[in-house]
Amino acid sequence: MAYTITRTLDGVSLEEADQRTRAALSDKGFGVLTEIDVKATMKKKLDANMPGYLILGACNPDMAYKAIGMEPRVGAMLPCNVILREVEGGIEISAIDPVASMQAIENSELHGVAGQVRDMLAEAVGAI
Repeated sequence: MAYTITRTLDGVSLEEADQRTRAALSDKGFGVLTEIDVKATMKKKLDANMPGYLILGACNPDMAYKAIGMEPRVGAMLPCNVILREVEGGIEISAIDPVASMQAIENSELHGVAGQVRDMLAEAVGAI
């Protein structure tokens, strides 16, 4: 089982990929709740240089509400992380596959919601 939904955008900047990713997520009902600039954090904390790397915490409120209602501890697995990282020639975008991350919870209803979220994330990543 794949643990991420991934695609690469050739010839775009991290800033452009970030804007396109946020717009595609929004079009599928996701909001970005958190943003971690890993490159800036590593520079500040370790004085280490690395290529651009952002982690966006994306959440679809309707789906999160359903999931939390089915399994209150699922919040430990939310929001869905979407990673944007500089690679040679462009930006790789990876979203966590919620079906894979929910395998530890034995709840078939929750797995159904995770499948819906996976499809929505895959559509968003595909539209970037």
